[in-house]
Amino acid sequence: MAALPLEGLSAIVTGAGRGLGRAEALELARLGAAVVVNDFGQPGRDGSGQASKGPAEEVAAEIRAAGGRATAHTGDVADHQQARELVQSAIDTYGKLDILVNNAGILRDRMIFSMSEAEWDSVIHVHLKGHFNTTHFAAAHWRERSKAAGGPVYGRIVNTSSEAFLAGSAGQPNYAAAKGGIVGLTTSTALALGKYGVTANAICPRARTRMTEDVFAGFQEPGEGQLDPLAPEHVSPLVGYLASPAAAKVNGQLLVVHGGMVAIVERPRVAAKFDTAKEVFSYEELDELISPYYEDRPPNETFAAAEVLGLKHG
Repeated sequence: MAALPLEGLSAIVTGAGRGLGRAEALELARLGAAVVVNDFGQPGRDGSGQASKGPAEEVAAEIRAAGGRATAHTGDVADHQQARELVQSAIDTYGKLDILVNNAGILRDRMIFSMSEAEWDSVIHVHLKGHFNTTHFAAAHWRERSKAAGGPVYGRIVNTSSEAFLAGSAGQPNYAAAKGGIVGLTTSTALALGKYGVTANAICPRARTRMTEDVFAGFQEPGEGQLDPLAPEHVSPLVGYLASPAAAKVNGQLLVVHGGMVAIVERPRVAAKFDTAKEVFSYEELDELISPYYEDRPPNETFAAAEVLGLKHG
């Protein structure tokens, strides 16, 4: 029997007690990885409610019942020390860490003119700082291993961004900003860790979960006996692939995934370029050059492009 693609590797999946994280943890385990299932366990999608060990422990038990290896970790990845303990728990339990999937997050939606400082800070804290915290300690682990080995080691990071960053989301300025920051973190990490054998990529998943239940209410409901087009199980195979040896050349990329579709997103390209006829631009010259460029274009051209790609409603 051929070895499973992730056999002998260990993984951390954050926010893995429910929804996307759970599906990703199950997929990595199915592909042979030993998984540390992390979830802080708060019941509210806004990060409210009493933290619980239940969600993480239930998913870890589900993996073990299917013949896999898994342990539960219930720390808060937005806390620097608890993130350190999470990474160390994988190293202590399985001897090393090979794969990090950052998925944990919360929502506190509000229009920009109504959003409180606390609503802004909390979402940035969990999403962006949470991604940084775990990445920081995983990166240090891989760097140390690479130095000891005298060459590259195996390391995979899969971060979770969102179409809210790609196409905008009027009621989610905190979430969209955090998800944009995660893309910047991912590309920076990819450049920094490539020489150690580590890849870092980000996905923009679209799935019907606890966090998106109102967004997708009544949208593309599955027929009887059919898999929901927005099921997390459409996303998790891509995470398994990016975590595998087969994706060794995929690094610093952003991929949109949902319902049997994967789109690789190009980095921004220059759409137009203007040079001054003088030493320095004047207001009048800029008006003469730039204003005509936008006269015949839709006011929200980026959103129009997103709709063509099928990226709306993310």
